Amino acid sequence: MLQLATLIGHHAHFRADATAVVCGDERLTYAQFGARVARAANLLRSLGIGRGDKVATLLGNSIAALELIWAVPAVGAALVPLSPLLMPAGLASLLRDSDAKCLVSQCSMMGTLEAIRADLAPRLPGRVLLVDGAADKFGDYGALAAAQAAEFVAERCGPDDLFNIMYTSGTTGLPKGIMHSHYVRSMYCLLMACAYRFTPESRTLHAGAIVFNGAYVTLMPTFYLGGAYVLLKQFDAEETIATIERERITHIMLVPAQIIAILGSKQYRPERLASLECIVSLGAPLLQQHKDRLNAELPNRFYELYGLTEGFVTILDRDDAVRKSGSVGRPTQYFEMRIVGDDGRDLPAGQVGEIVGRGPILMQGYYKRPDLTAQAIRDGWLYSGDMGFVDGEGYLHLVDRKKDMIDSGGMKVYPKDVEEIAARHPAIREVAVFGVPHDRWGETPVAAVILEEGAQATAGELRDWINERVAARYHRVSEVVIMEDFPRSAAGKTLKRELRDPYWAGRDRKI
Repeated sequence: MLQLATLIGHHAHFRADATAVVCGDERLTYAQFGARVARAANLLRSLGIGRGDKVATLLGNSIAALELIWAVPAVGAALVPLSPLLMPAGLASLLRDSDAKCLVSQCSMMGTLEAIRADLAPRLPGRVLLVDGAADKFGDYGALAAAQAAEFVAERCGPDDLFNIMYTSGTTGLPKGIMHSHYVRSMYCLLMACAYRFTPESRTLHAGAIVFNGAYVTLMPTFYLGGAYVLLKQFDAEETIATIERERITHIMLVPAQIIAILGSKQYRPERLASLECIVSLGAPLLQQHKDRLNAELPNRFYELYGLTEGFVTILDRDDAVRKSGSVGRPTQYFEMRIVGDDGRDLPAGQVGEIVGRGPILMQGYYKRPDLTAQAIRDGWLYSGDMGFVDGEGYLHLVDRKKDMIDSGGMKVYPKDVEEIAARHPAIREVAVFGVPHDRWGETPVAAVILEEGAQATAGELRDWINERVAARYHRVSEVVIMEDFPRSAAGKTLKRELRDPYWAGRDRKI
């Protein structure tokens, strides 16, 4: 059994001089990174943190965030990474729900921490630490860690021990704590390393929020094999392009909005990304026109992952990226998939139903929510809430979220069908289609769009252009709303719920 708690120490000994982490101006070898992880683990142990405890982090992308990913399980505790985008009430709620015994944060979060100080005090007495200097009554993580020894004997963790609790982004309601064991994260190491052709010489760039579970798709195999992990403080298309070129990056994971931003950047030229061997798109469907462009300009590099943090994935391999570009791939080794109808029966190829799957990365459940776990996992199968179908070769074609389907006059409208059409307009950079109330039809589609820089199209012109090209009358959008940006989760996912809710709550007009 792979001991994740000892993984960094292994590389610190056997790959001591190899580059481990690059973040900003800091470059650490595995020996240096291993020493930092050891000091962080010794600090946690000195605070009384041990087996079964929970350690929450409220950090932006940083080396401290990376070292805690490995230091927390080294003492037998479970990591609870929380997004710095959380509002005070949301943070307090998740800290209560997770039973966190310690919180590590940063000075930029002082306002949020002060707002919930009364709630923090009884729950985390003396155990709120800041990575970038002490402030007020909070402890100085950096100084305390630096005073610790650079060697550490890790707890021996079993496969069922809890590695982390990942809170969902809240795209479908209140966040739920997804429990991943050491076994599940070990499978991330092994299966993703194989699927994306990682080697010890791989150089991985992560440009999005590291609290997003998708980060682990490339993070785990990189550190498993002892590759180099380059972490940007935050996503910026131009900086991402420059970093790929400068650091000779081989592997990168991006959400669709980031891919669109890179392709639309004035700094983008395919030759600047020539070192890439693997571009993984995940988190949301990537529209066909962007897939086609990537496959044409950066051939033999594109992969797409469809999956749930709860524990099921399909992967479109680079070798199938053109031939099966309309799909999101197939289940990888050790995974099984079914498409089921409303009656729970399996559907044949070509028929749309709910995607159901199981495999070795299945969560242990939602933390303290056996009721919700029982709804999601039935007889060992994870019910995704997503709609799709398989073709004759077993490749999955994603249709849409079950809850995002629009019922217009009794006809089913899948937003993705309309989004694919709208995205072809040269003025449209991004599009999100959702259903709003309609007195006659029940629901009708609305398209929110972000325009390309300098585009002059009006909402009325865009609506007419889309409606001339959709496949059916009931696909026609009643309105186009032009926006500067979409509400997004920490993972970069568009929050359709926040676009749709004002209409359904009566805070905006009905069509």
